[in-house]
Amino acid sequence: MSVLAKRGINRRGVLAGGVAGLAAASLGLPSIVRAEEKSLKVGVYGGFFKDSFDKHIFPEFTKASGIAIESIAEPTGEAWLVQLEQSARAKQAPADVSMISQTSMLKGASVELWAPLDEAKIPGAKNVFSHLQNRYPDGRLMGVGAVSWYITLVTNTKTFPEAPTSWAELWDPKHKDQLGLLALVSNSFLLEVASTVYFGGTKALDTDEGIVKVLEKIAELKPNVKLWYRDEAQFEQALKSGEIPMGQYYHDVTGLAAADGNPVRSTFPKEGGINDSGSWAVSKASKKVELAQVFIDYMCQPAVQASLSRNVGTSPTIDRKLTDLTDAEFAACSSDIAPIVPRYDLYQSKADWLSQKWTEMIVG
Repeated sequence: MSVLAKRGINRRGVLAGGVAGLAAASLGLPSIVRAEEKSLKVGVYGGFFKDSFDKHIFPEFTKASGIAIESIAEPTGEAWLVQLEQSARAKQAPADVSMISQTSMLKGASVELWAPLDEAKIPGAKNVFSHLQNRYPDGRLMGVGAVSWYITLVTNTKTFPEAPTSWAELWDPKHKDQLGLLALVSNSFLLEVASTVYFGGTKALDTDEGIVKVLEKIAELKPNVKLWYRDEAQFEQALKSGEIPMGQYYHDVTGLAAADGNPVRSTFPKEGGINDSGSWAVSKASKKVELAQVFIDYMCQPAVQASLSRNVGTSPTIDRKLTDLTDAEFAACSSDIAPIVPRYDLYQSKADWLSQKWTEMIVG
């Protein structure tokens, strides 16, 4: 789930300010965890993302709790999940708490990799959006939303003076050879977009027949697509120059490009932006579940969520009304429009079949 790392989060430049006052977010932590010798290993995406946590988040947590953090840079893709699984079999944990993609959460759940969490010890989790609370089939909590971000409809303002209002704009024949879209079925989430716009919602993806119908609709996009991109920097540059003036991209990165004076905009369509996310999960091999729950609860605090939005650009995993984010700060990373939530279950249960169909019908 290293989408944030892969999408060029290192281009954010210098982080804004500190996060004074975060220590107050977890006043009242149990005194049992206030000993300096307490420590946790926390896995996060590498590069700028890890640097921002090391600078702005982890020190404040340690001040509040007395728990020292050793941050671990997670490898990309599912390599970290594999490493966690292998280590768990040896009853070891390369990290106690990790940021885990939603698809990897499901794969890990299938082998009971995640330690069940005590909700009474994580009272802040109740404020996290329900679709960012991960549970085993029997209802046990196994993960809590860590960060989320949006993929939106982006345009070059010189080519398109008026902002589009719907994802349906992608299908308009007047946009022949104008689109840049993410190249994989599992990261473009065009299945969810097409089913929401044309088939009444993502329940249309519940059957193989429904998925094929949605793929047929996505195939209608092909004349409009100039680039199915894997290299996000390549599309970003083409968007800025107007070579590829429309497509899907990351809301916060597009906003930063606009703030730098580039003729680009990010629009939340009326059907909602695509809300991708990752969760905090604890390896069942960890011997520090109690301390991990203190950490997860801290990360749910409104002050910490606001700090992440300001300093990293991630969208709050809790209702914005609980935070002190200004309208401008919130708009830079999120939207009040109900999101399109990816069907992660499909990318776990039908991964090979979906990839095959995608290649045959869309990008082959």
